[in-house]
Amino acid sequence: MKKKIILDLDTGVDDTLAISYILGSPEVELIGITSTFGNVLVDQGIRNDLAITDLLGHPEVPVYRGEEHALKADSFTVSEISAFIHGKNGIGDVVIPDSNRHAETDMSAVDFIIDSVKKYGKDLTFVPTGAETNIATALKKAPEIKDEIGNIVMMGGALTVCGNSEPWVEANISQDPEACDILFRSGAPVTMIGLDVTLQTLMTYKDSEQWRQIGTPAAKFLADMVDFYIKAYETTSPHLGGCGLHDPLAAAVAVDPTLVTTLPINMKVETEAPTRGRTIGDNERLNDPKKTAQVAVQVDVDRFLNEFMTRIGNVAAAAK
Repeated sequence: MKKKIILDLDTGVDDTLAISYILGSPEVELIGITSTFGNVLVDQGIRNDLAITDLLGHPEVPVYRGEEHALKADSFTVSEISAFIHGKNGIGDVVIPDSNRHAETDMSAVDFIIDSVKKYGKDLTFVPTGAETNIATALKKAPEIKDEIGNIVMMGGALTVCGNSEPWVEANISQDPEACDILFRSGAPVTMIGLDVTLQTLMTYKDSEQWRQIGTPAAKFLADMVDFYIKAYETTSPHLGGCGLHDPLAAAVAVDPTLVTTLPINMKVETEAPTRGRTIGDNERLNDPKKTAQVAVQVDVDRFLNEFMTRIGNVAAAAK
């Protein structure tokens, strides 16, 4: 049986690339997308998820409405820097047709996560690429799923490098530090794909031009969207020479864990000032022989980039 994947997205540019990567991976099945907040509001994220899966030729993928703000907040507002990097619509301000579909109404994202764990067990991998609010809420509601799920491959955090929201905080963690702390301390199996490795995987205009040459509307959309993202990186991180492939790397590791080398360590998130949001080893569980987290510290860059360009190129070419 194919490994089942749930993508938990705040659908901006790199979330879109994560969707494309999973849809281009024949050895796994995307059983659903759960929407969260971050790069965009939940409503915009749902709109993007539906429109993108339609454009890529996969209208069978259901989308579920997730939590709209952090556990200890009453609302959420998209930051100016997120809008600058991802565009006001989250997908590089590129316009694609709205879907005629809607988010599922029979259950929430949280209930879909729990239901899917009960149904698929160890065959399910959950991939959150924004705030961890949905999975934290699911773990609070049904704590037993920590022992039943196959793996949680999250994009977020930074252990050996600086953050990108504050010097000590990665952006996804900054959205809801308490949620990620709940996840880390829950005992659920977590693979952290943080800035330690994602900033080693870069895409350039030369790469996006390969997709543009494919000629389909989906390929043109992806190329235009990524070019917007690369241009934003020229302002925010000119030293990199391209855009970081954060979320698609997490998606790729969900498909093939051998793409990264990991450090087994029990993690926590600091939730108090002045280092609120820092992802760090948990001293209280330092000597616990059971390590529930694996933190990626090395990545096979060339192999990943080849898989990334090939798989997404195949999806773009097939979407007529």
